[in-house]
Amino acid sequence: MELIYLQTFREVAVRQSFTRAAEELGYAQSSVTMQIQKLEKTYEVKLFERYGRGLRLTSAGEELLKIAVQMLELYQESKEKLAKQGGGTLSIGTIDSLASYFLPPWIQHIRLQYPDLAIRLQPDREALIINKIREGEVDIGLILENKPSDPTLGWIKIKEEPLVLIANPNHPLAALSNIQLEQLNGVEWIMAEDSCNYRIMLEKVLRTHGISYRIGLELGNPEAIKRCVRVGSGISLLPRMAAEEEIQRGELVVLPFAHPDIRLDLHMVIHPKKWMSHALSDFIEMLKSSS
Repeated sequence: MELIYLQTFREVAVRQSFTRAAEELGYAQSSVTMQIQKLEKTYEVKLFERYGRGLRLTSAGEELLKIAVQMLELYQESKEKLAKQGGGTLSIGTIDSLASYFLPPWIQHIRLQYPDLAIRLQPDREALIINKIREGEVDIGLILENKPSDPTLGWIKIKEEPLVLIANPNHPLAALSNIQLEQLNGVEWIMAEDSCNYRIMLEKVLRTHGISYRIGLELGNPEAIKRCVRVGSGISLLPRMAAEEEIQRGELVVLPFAHPDIRLDLHMVIHPKKWMSHALSDFIEMLKSSS
């Protein structure tokens, strides 16, 4: 059995689609299907099952994925150690805001250093990123948290990432020199999705102090949130990096508000037994230097 079959299997598992895996790998879809069928024949199990319009791993497929990730990583380790080069793939699990506003320049730096390195960004929710690191599905995680949620993993704090209340420059609260919690009573909010950790943090503080609030819009994308704040009457909470350009251009203003329980740190998360390629080691050192 060739390792290429396991690489194809991993790609289908990650993308939950034969079609998208074929596009990523540059294969015909029939070739991807054939390779998966050969794997299933070799192991005498069904690896995928359909649900709705998508695919998901069977229990046997989940077990094979864990083993395949380790085998492919060992293969990459052997290639890099013997060839002394920094090719291969660097997979990064992260949240949308970091993928959009923090990572691009650092990805460009590592690509200049390792031209043959393929970089795979896998945006997801924080809890799912942690699970992917635990299972070895990504090489490194980058998330915003106020404290480590899984002490069995390695956590490296890069820096504190300010969370800011943003508003349209004409919003009544923008005229105040200092805002207390009580002055947020009854305001309209444009919120991130309910699984977002800084929204959870904000709502906990508001509820704890008996501050009533109205959710005018709930959006899952920082760009959409910013656009709605710019043209509407609501305010929102975002990582400063996500709104920096609009703040600098005067399209949004930062409201003069701070609370000790509304803060997040930018963390790198790594499995303690993770094999470190030259590219991964250098990438980690680059990110440490950003603090």
